Amino acid sequence: MSIFCRDSGSCKMNFHVMTLFPEMIEQGASHSILGRAQAENRIQVDTINIRDFAHNKHQHVDDTPYGGGAGMVMQAPPVYEAYEALCGRIGKKPRVAFMTPAGAVFSQEKARELAQEEDLVILCGHYEGIDQRVIDEIVTDEISIGDYVLTGGELPALVVIDAVSRMVPGVLGNEDSAEDESFSGMYLEYPQYTRPREYHGTEVPEVLMSGHHENIRKWRLEQAMEITMRKRPELLDTTRMNKEELKIYQRVREKILKKSLAEQENL
Repeated sequence: MSIFCRDSGSCKMNFHVMTLFPEMIEQGASHSILGRAQAENRIQVDTINIRDFAHNKHQHVDDTPYGGGAGMVMQAPPVYEAYEALCGRIGKKPRVAFMTPAGAVFSQEKARELAQEEDLVILCGHYEGIDQRVIDEIVTDEISIGDYVLTGGELPALVVIDAVSRMVPGVLGNEDSAEDESFSGMYLEYPQYTRPREYHGTEVPEVLMSGHHENIRKWRLEQAMEITMRKRPELLDTTRMNKEELKIYQRVREKILKKSLAEQENL
């Protein structure tokens, strides 16, 4: 489901990234689909350098943590003042997503939800984190991209921007593209093939050459379900299936079970 044009008539989405390293965001968002989407004015990715709001000549925005401990903590005033300046510029208080390992794990569902916003602020931490007081005051969403540690929030921010941008009308060029990808339902993507027809002794599945759109659709659905069942079965636990999908699910489940039993007999 792509986002709808808003009451204002605008389909454009604006990302505002608060960061200590704006070059990372600007370079990452200037290529491929994101770069083209910006050139076509479908999205805008701008950066706010938190250092510009430092209160010292060296533009330091961090200090030692109260209570002791290793590392440095980003101070609240520069972060809040950067946010305040942005709010003044766009004339409202937008949603603020803080990239943190303590947040909820990012998902396609969350990408769809965030895509409903006309303006989205993404706050990137660094060092040992950000003073909790400013997080409590301005952050609306805490987001993680996985259970591992990164140097800062810039790479996760680019992940969010990429995933959310794909929901914006016209960004992918084909309105059906976002629906067909992995996680557009809750199935992983079916296998894709292109020319040549035969490669290293393996041919493209005959059904894809048939031109029969309904048979192709059914084949792709079954393939997607089988791949999901083999690689990410937990996704099926929360997937609501219609009658057709339930029938295919039973068939695929039996197929996988038979193959598993055959493999065990050959051991």
